[in-house]
Amino acid sequence: MGNPSCFVSGKIPSISECSTNDRENHTVVSDLDGTLLVGRSSFPYFALVAFDVGGILRLFILLLAAPLAGILYYLISEAAGIRVLIFVTVAGVKVSDIESAARAVLPKYYSDDVHPETFGVFSSCGRRCVVTANPRIMVEPFLKKHLNVDMVLGTEISSFRGIATGLVASPGVLVGKNKAVAVERSFGRGSMPDIGIGDRETDLPFMELCKERYMVPSRVGVRPMKPDMLPKPVIFHDGRLVQKPTPMVALAIVLWFPIGILLAIIRIILGALFPLSVIPHVTLPFGVIIKTKGHPFHNSGDRNPKVKKAGGMVFATSHRCVLDAVIISTSLGSKSITVSYSVPSTSEWLSPMKTARLTRDRAKDAKLMRDIVKEGRYLVMCPEGTTCREPYLLRFSSLFAEISDQITPVATTVKTTMFYGNTARGYKWLDPIFFTMNPFPTYEVAFLNKLPYDQTCSAGKSAHEVANHVQELIAEYLQYKCTNLTRKDKYLELAGTDGTVGKTAVEKLKKDG
Repeated sequence: MGNPSCFVSGKIPSISECSTNDRENHTVVSDLDGTLLVGRSSFPYFALVAFDVGGILRLFILLLAAPLAGILYYLISEAAGIRVLIFVTVAGVKVSDIESAARAVLPKYYSDDVHPETFGVFSSCGRRCVVTANPRIMVEPFLKKHLNVDMVLGTEISSFRGIATGLVASPGVLVGKNKAVAVERSFGRGSMPDIGIGDRETDLPFMELCKERYMVPSRVGVRPMKPDMLPKPVIFHDGRLVQKPTPMVALAIVLWFPIGILLAIIRIILGALFPLSVIPHVTLPFGVIIKTKGHPFHNSGDRNPKVKKAGGMVFATSHRCVLDAVIISTSLGSKSITVSYSVPSTSEWLSPMKTARLTRDRAKDAKLMRDIVKEGRYLVMCPEGTTCREPYLLRFSSLFAEISDQITPVATTVKTTMFYGNTARGYKWLDPIFFTMNPFPTYEVAFLNKLPYDQTCSAGKSAHEVANHVQELIAEYLQYKCTNLTRKDKYLELAGTDGTVGKTAVEKLKKDG
């Protein structure tokens, strides 16, 4: 919730007055909402978890309970209001699902809201601790992984046989004196922290245990740190909601949801019934915007002298959404085909273009794709192997470079305002539905120049060199950063799997061992 009692005292200096010099041996303890984070309300993070673990129905119930939580929080006690939010959000949910949401969904939104002044002081200290009224299970993954926090003291939720009861475990919600007790127990009376940072009167009990105390004043217009300035920026994240669900945004999502489902059905049916080249025109009146730059068959002016007549072509594209190949193929026509390791049968049935299934056997897959190109077809490939939502490109698989020397890089971007059209942990058959549920989903496709002959494997370049070059060309156009991260890295971080269907990373390691 918000800050019911923002405390400003002439006796306690502002965080801007705290020196960051020679703090390597110091210990700092900071509150979270309104202190280490700019935002003073925890509602959006409960809403994110509610939607992730319980869908639109649980988000709706949380929205209905928000006024009661607000009244209790502001008029009775902070603890009472937070208890309501915790109960509605997690009651009856598997603890493992809450942990999964905290690890895969919340870090993106926390990282967008880090207070620059507080973090400057916080990061200058050698030992860092956060004490918060929020459930520890929700905040700990982000704080430890992305802010290098050593200790997280938060409210503990109770559970029974792996299911959260929605109740708070002893000693209760960490507000007021409970924060002081938690800090004292963790550090011991003889080794109290050097710096205590808070933003409200109820933070004073734990701050008084510290040698130095600083307040973070409530100021309008404070800009959070840029996420890429964090010790470890968030590259991979999951969840379906694009915007941080403040109460008004959450209300808009709930009201739009049934309209969005109807729109998605209409848009998908239109895409399935009409030819590829017509899709951009028939879906435009229903709010789907497809922008195309460049020409798919633009010649680089440097062709292979050994090839008298070109066959098919390979279009290597960045991967932002499940519909990448379909959207690109609206400019290529019926000769286009894509390949994939795993396509939900529903998506394949509805797709207006053909999909060839790969086997994960490199030799067999290479032969399959060579045969497609030799037939004179246009092969649309996503060498990243999986989507990435942030402005980064994952490592490109080199397989596409071995197939043909007729390669055209394609840069794609997706703009949505409500729902993401991709997931690592959820049902993939819902990906096209969530994408088309957005009010005005926008797809931008840019066909770059075809690779000149001297930049292909036929001219002596290695497949890895060609793949890296294509990655760099697309990254330069999009102003993204290239990485060596792979599909496996993404799925290990977000879902605890190796990215293959039906086999967890742990199971695979046991089998290999």
